[in-house]
Amino acid sequence: MCGIAGIVTWGETNNLGKQARRMISPLYHRGPDDFGVWEDNRTGVALGHRRLSILDLSSSGHQPMHSVSGRYVIAYNGEIYNFAQIRDELIQQKLAPQWQGHSDTEVLLAAIDAWGLLETIKKTRGMFALALWDKKEKQLSLVRDRIGEKPLYYGNVNGQFVFASELKAIKAIADKGLQIDRDALVEYMRFGYIPSPLSIYKGIKKLTPGHVVTIHSISNAGTPQAYWSLDSEEQKQLRSERDKLSEKELINLVHEQLTTAVGLQMHSDVPLGAFLSGGVDSSAIVSLMQAQSDKKIRTFTIGFNEKDFDEAPYAKAVAEHLGTEHTELYVTAQDAEAIVPEIPVIYDEPFADSSQIPTTLVSRLTRQHVTVSLSGDGGDELFAGYPRYQLTEALWNRVDGVPMPVRKTIAGMLKIVSAQGWDKVLSLLPESKHQSINGRRLHRLAQLMTCSDIGEMYLRLMSQWQPEEQLVLGTNSYRKSDFDLFVQKSPIEAMRRWDVQQYLCDDLLVKVDRASMSASLESRAPLLDHKVVELAFSLPERALINNGVGKWVLRRVLDRYVPGELIERPKVGFSVPLGDWLKGPLRDWAEALLSPQLLIRQGLLDEKQVSFMWQQHLSGQYDRSTYLWNILMFQSWYDVNG
Repeated sequence: MCGIAGIVTWGETNNLGKQARRMISPLYHRGPDDFGVWEDNRTGVALGHRRLSILDLSSSGHQPMHSVSGRYVIAYNGEIYNFAQIRDELIQQKLAPQWQGHSDTEVLLAAIDAWGLLETIKKTRGMFALALWDKKEKQLSLVRDRIGEKPLYYGNVNGQFVFASELKAIKAIADKGLQIDRDALVEYMRFGYIPSPLSIYKGIKKLTPGHVVTIHSISNAGTPQAYWSLDSEEQKQLRSERDKLSEKELINLVHEQLTTAVGLQMHSDVPLGAFLSGGVDSSAIVSLMQAQSDKKIRTFTIGFNEKDFDEAPYAKAVAEHLGTEHTELYVTAQDAEAIVPEIPVIYDEPFADSSQIPTTLVSRLTRQHVTVSLSGDGGDELFAGYPRYQLTEALWNRVDGVPMPVRKTIAGMLKIVSAQGWDKVLSLLPESKHQSINGRRLHRLAQLMTCSDIGEMYLRLMSQWQPEEQLVLGTNSYRKSDFDLFVQKSPIEAMRRWDVQQYLCDDLLVKVDRASMSASLESRAPLLDHKVVELAFSLPERALINNGVGKWVLRRVLDRYVPGELIERPKVGFSVPLGDWLKGPLRDWAEALLSPQLLIRQGLLDEKQVSFMWQQHLSGQYDRSTYLWNILMFQSWYDVNG
């Protein structure tokens, strides 16, 4: 795993190599083992690379790397898990060069020389973000893996085209040329992350997963083109065929594909382990790892002293059953307090998934013992594990049966009284009801009542600060195109697809990438092998949800390795007791960042809404920690980067 960066001007210059070195310097954590810069001052191009050595630890894996033909130069971040098969195919077709080492980068370049970029990428199974300079055509191609495991930012800054694994590399040479995009800030407050292709800065984009973009000049940046899709004709044919399979055949199919994916991702020249929460997803991955290993797999987990958030005992029970070498670390509020100041640096774009704290801590724990760790990321999205899928469908079925005029009337009645007014009325109810019924939720219900389709309803439910609340000053804009993903899809599939294309990519995978790479740890997710993803979206719904329980087929695969009583329990999630921490050890830190005077001076957020919500949380009337954490993570980021 590595970090990449580069700069292109398409004009003769003398200082691009120096700038590229400045760009890769803050990416040290992504690649502490080696670094390299290649420049061509006549053309005006420089590529930089920081290396975390995983395969071929020798100098033969050094980057930027040149193809044997001399035509291409690559800076590449990621792993091609099936590179050995690609290498064998090149040999069989008599297209292989004289190998200098055994890195996947060398194989990737040889394949590009032989087949071209797009044909090569289509053959890969892996996670990657790469920049390929074509000396002949004088053009730069940027490519991102199909699901978005590896990050890639790009854009024009100060008359130069730049790209990098993280924004801090771009800031290293373009700080004064970057301005906050308030429209992106609206999306951030809405979701707690900034969805692709937006970034927090105007003019800087994230490359959409499964896409390639070719840039010919500063004025011709090109339009990203998809090289992979779940809507291919082949995928449609697979759905038709698999709908006819028996339950046993479906279980065998998933078991076989997962076994292959895990086996491919266990290949490493450095020590390897796995994150283990004791849930279905991570337990399945660890089970398949242990089944393919002749020695004990190293497993790692995080626990909490607050029992409602603690899954460590379950992980320990699974580890003991499978016979892994298990390590656990308990997290306290003091641990969180210590790591909070580092978050704006680790996540150098505003990011508010509070499980970033335990994820960062478990990454640091794991890195003390291994360099590569496998995870169960993706299981809920692929195999319909989130209860919200069924709850949203049920809610929509109830609402959809009510004529729109009636719905609008009910919604209007709920909105006649302000959220604060409803809170005063509801205060007459028993205190035990305050958390489940409040003015904000009644206004949210009013919004849901007038949704035009289940897609809009799902996005409302997935949003925190609603766009209509206009928390961000100076803009009324928000994206509506997300709804298009729900057209002509079954409700459950539509929600899963949206989650894979946005929530998984821009929240969960960002969290894991930045947390693990901050510790110089490579995290791999076998469930996100694109063959597994294609399989999951070709399964009939009966293989996903059975008697109201999601991930049915994945659970049946796990049954072959772990007794159900060790797994079956209510879903907890990788969360932290944020509400209590904000009223306790993190209160002074939060109070300073939420100061009305500070917010007024910044001129970005409505200080009255922020102050009202903060006081509600402190009073114990309502838990507003999720909404406040979005603001706090932005304020913390702005304090460092603004």
